[in-house]
Formats: sequence, structure tokens, C-alpha cells
Amino acid sequence: MDVLEDIFDTFALRGALYFRTDFSAPWAVTVPDYEQVARFHLVVQGRCHVRTGVDETVELGPGDLILIPRGQSHELSDQPGRDAPPLETVLQDAGYEDDNVLVVGSGNPRASTQMVCGHFSFRQGADHPILRALPNFIVASAADRAKEPLFDETLRLLTRRVFQDAGRSASAVRRMSEVIFIELLRLGIGADEHLAKVLGGLRDPQIGKALELIHRCPGNPWTVATLAAEVGMSRSSFADQFRQTVGLGPMHYLSDWRLQKALSLLTDSQLPVQQVAALAGYRSPAAFTRAFSDKFGVAPTQMRRQSA
Repeated sequence: MDVLEDIFDTFALRGALYFRTDFSAPWAVTVPDYEQVARFHLVVQGRCHVRTGVDETVELGPGDLILIPRGQSHELSDQPGRDAPPLETVLQDAGYEDDNVLVVGSGNPRASTQMVCGHFSFRQGADHPILRALPNFIVASAADRAKEPLFDETLRLLTRRVFQDAGRSASAVRRMSEVIFIELLRLGIGADEHLAKVLGGLRDPQIGKALELIHRCPGNPWTVATLAAEVGMSRSSFADQFRQTVGLGPMHYLSDWRLQKALSLLTDSQLPVQQVAALAGYRSPAAFTRAFSDKFGVAPTQMRRQSA
């Protein structure tokens, strides 16, 4: 089982292209806050400065991609320090009509900044050590892409699809963008120390195997001892290494993951709550309801009504 894919399948990862740009200098725009999304900007031509915080500005060139995982507001501009109006204002002033091309300015088209901009959404309530470890931004540079030919080719294919006919290729673009998000994490491109440690757990022969067992059969009556035995470690060594790598103890991770799977089943299926509880490893529906309510703030039946 691919643990990373299982995580984001459970989180209902969905990619979406919201436009491509043709910006002629001078230009700037402020992208607003948006919960439960990770945004990305891929520079195809020209340059772009991205300001993600008071003292955080990144310059992107052709082939560079930036991922802003937490949906926080950020500024895009041709030069740092420009007054950046809200995205809504820029769209209105440009007469944007949802045709997937946002044109700003009327300069030399060969000197304009052309980008592919999109986002990834997650299920409300999605939670995992990987999500918590994501930094404010991740940059995949053209140099990074050159080291990963398959990742590079996927980005090139995405660009070709978008610039040739994004409307008719919407489904393919969405799927490719989802692959790009997962591969960006799998390759560890741009990962800081905290995220690299968590992702390293997936590749660790023993911790990775334990995670695979949990994800393959979350309803099994796992204990620290049984997981340790499966991966050939002592109970104490396994528990310590798991906690140091993943950031949670094995049983804490298992409990959290069971609730994420239960949330997915409640919102994506019509299975009775009692059956969802059993599949999530709870022998008692009452115990499941208490744990679910503590985690998400609502009872399972109420969550199902809200999702409907």
C-alpha cells in the first residue's frame, strides 16, 4: 500500500485550476486567505515575486513552482514592494469572465509573466502529522525538476494541457495537479527539517512498514507490542523511534487515523454509523461516538447530516 496516497485519498484531495495568467509589468495582486486548501503557482514565462509573510519574499523564474500549503494570504508581483490590490479587484478590473486566462496590462506578450495557478482542497477536519509539518511554502525550482525527470515531465504535460485547451482538459489537469502535489511531498522537494523527518518515516524500513500495516488494516486490534513484533523491534525501541519520527506515539497515531477513516466513511458512504464504528476499530458505538465528538466537535450522526 502507498501510505501517502492513502492519506490524501482519505482527505479527499481535489486539484483545481482557477486560471492562467498573462501579466505585463507593472502588476501585483493579493490572493486572499482560503481555509482547507493548498495553493500553487507555476511560472511558465517571466518572473514573479511571492510575499508570504512580513519578511518572506521568494523570487520565481521560468519552471519554478511554489506551493503554499495552508491557504494563507500572499502577494504576487513583478517587483517587491508594489501596492497589491485584492484578487477580486484585479479580476473585476481585468474583465475576467472565467475563461481561465487572466490578462493584466498590455505590454510585450513575450515579456509578460505567464503562470498556471491552482489549488488543492481537503476534506473539512483533515488532520495528520504531514499536514501539521508543512512549512509556510515549498518551492520546487527548475534545478529541482531537472533532478526528477518524471516529476518534471508531469509539470510539462500539465503546462501543455493548460495552454492548449484547459476547458476540454479540465479533468486531466485536475488529476495531474493532484499527482504533482503528492509527488512533491514524496520526493521531499523543498521540505524543511520537520517535514523531512515525518516524510522520512514513510521510507524507514521499520517505521514505514508499521505505518503501512496501520493504513492497510486500521480496524485491526493493533497494540504497540504487536506492531513492534511485525517490524522486528523491541516494544520500547519501536515506540521511541515511531514517536521521534512521526511526532506521535503509535497508538495515538492509530487512534487519530481511525477517526480520519471514519470521517471519510461518514461523508462518502451510506454505511450505518455502527458499521463505520466497527470498520474504524471500535467495538462499542458509544465509545466511537465519544471519540469522534471529542475530535471533531460533533457526533457522527450530526456530521453525516451536515455533509449531506
